[in-house]
Amino acid sequence: MKEQFIKLLRETNREGIEELIHFLENSDFFTAPASTRFHGAKEGGLMEHSMKVYEILKTKTEDSASVKIIALLHDICKVNYYKIDYRNAKNALGVWEKVPYYTVEDTIPYGHGEKSVMMLSEFIKLTPEERYAIRWHMGFTEPKELYGTIGQAYKKYPIALLVHEADLEASYFYDL
Repeated sequence: MKEQFIKLLRETNREGIEELIHFLENSDFFTAPASTRFHGAKEGGLMEHSMKVYEILKTKTEDSASVKIIALLHDICKVNYYKIDYRNAKNALGVWEKVPYYTVEDTIPYGHGEKSVMMLSEFIKLTPEERYAIRWHMGFTEPKELYGTIGQAYKKYPIALLVHEADLEASYFYDL
């Protein structure tokens, strides 16, 4: 799956994409979970989730370099974000043992969508459509004070709503 992911990124022919791929390969992107306990809460969950968002998004709109960038990289903010820690839990025999679990260590507290936009902008130039779609991919899980702004963004760039839908579908229908 990693090879397919990288192939799709290269297909964008975006200036700076090789540097971005190098960054991803030297980070935990391909082994990181997508969350601590919900969708993709397993090794490699982030890459699997991103690929599923891409598969879904390209059924909602014409596949393009922008669709690849948006879907595959919307959660780049989760790079080097999760850490493994240990806690005590009873096993099937009722015996206490140390078990691993994912925890958050946010060393760059810059939000979610906006952090992804910021990180990507260090490597590639994003179009306005890409910036809005990635920034607002969390949709109405954002604070209610932002609902008006989110609605305006979705009207201006409908792909932002489509990526939010694809993200929800990947998260809840496919439980990666």
